[in-house]
Amino acid sequence: MTQEIPSRLDLAWLHGGPLARALAVLDGDGEEARVIGGAVRNALLGEPHGDIDVATTALPEEVIRRADAAGFKTVPTGIEHGTVTVIVEGEPIEVTTLRCDVETFGRKAVVRFGRDWKADAERRDFTINALSLRRDGTVVDLVGGRADIAARRVRFIGEPAERIREDYLRILRFFRFHAAYGAGEPDRAGLHAAITLRAGMELLSRERVRMELMKLLVAPRAAATLEVMADAGLIEPIVGVPMVAHVARLTTIEAVLALPPDAVLRLGALAVHVPDDAERLAEHLRLANIERDRLRSMSEHWRQLAADVATNNEAAWRALLYRLGPERYRDRVLFAWLRSGDGAAAERWRECATLPARWQAPRFPLRAADFIARGVPKGPRLGAALLEAEEVWIAAGFPQDLADLTRILDAGVARHRD
Repeated sequence: MTQEIPSRLDLAWLHGGPLARALAVLDGDGEEARVIGGAVRNALLGEPHGDIDVATTALPEEVIRRADAAGFKTVPTGIEHGTVTVIVEGEPIEVTTLRCDVETFGRKAVVRFGRDWKADAERRDFTINALSLRRDGTVVDLVGGRADIAARRVRFIGEPAERIREDYLRILRFFRFHAAYGAGEPDRAGLHAAITLRAGMELLSRERVRMELMKLLVAPRAAATLEVMADAGLIEPIVGVPMVAHVARLTTIEAVLALPPDAVLRLGALAVHVPDDAERLAEHLRLANIERDRLRSMSEHWRQLAADVATNNEAAWRALLYRLGPERYRDRVLFAWLRSGDGAAAERWRECATLPARWQAPRFPLRAADFIARGVPKGPRLGAALLEAEEVWIAAGFPQDLADLTRILDAGVARHRD
């Protein structure tokens, strides 16, 4: 599959606004500045540009001098590697001096600044990420990136094994970018190098692995890419025994419900067998507490929910929505649905999943003061009375009628007052 890739772009964000003002200051008077990397790739694909990075022949000190003279704020965010953040009209733009690696070791590198655009391009990871864009809209391709974009192919620049040894995270990035921008099978040379050097991923920090995995999980071709990784033995060391088919099934359900991809939910589909897996993944991937708690919640009692869907027990659905809230309810419904064996067109599952759009859980209308006024003492007995009354109220279908609430209150008071 190929598409026509232009050599010149007419872009509003290039010719106007903060970027245009920054380039007008940085590009000229003996120095050249271009947009570089992902923004160029996305523009060629007709996608939102995302963060905009600029590369320049000017040294960091010259970048700062020019920006200060123009009244822009500057932040030396990575000045030892040539990066200065220039803030124009409140928008941060990373500006990095052209460079080449003198020595690399993992994510770190000793660099030398230069003025050679080809040398700078060749130090990057993939051809589709090494395109640059002049201020007049001309696309500059020094490594074959336009052809790879046209073919929807993610390909390492130069020798794949060499690029990977510079930073083993590039194994995951290779698959993440393939899932986002590739088509068909991954580039053979890149895949071979990733398999050969996969042991190097053990050297990576868990935080960096988590970041790449979560981005991969929400990519358009995540399920197909995860299948390739599983066959190559590249996903099990990260998440344990993978359930790639569940991810594929989840993406189909998401499409039916018009839901955006959710990395935590897809991680649960991929790697959570039982609730305790949430703790394992949280430790292994340095997940945030809220991510760990979501994984645990979605995998608890899902078989009971599947039984309630099979019997069309909407009262049980409502009780679950009341207890969990809309997000955790959706998580559990989708988790149970993809494991039930029912297809994405199953009407009862769709009705269950869309319940929050039709019904909003009410608040429990009884309060501690209602029980205290009738003689229930503060302390454990009051807490027990409230909990029991709430369960009775839920089982009764969330009544709001005063007579029903009074009967629930009187029954609770009779059991727990002095």
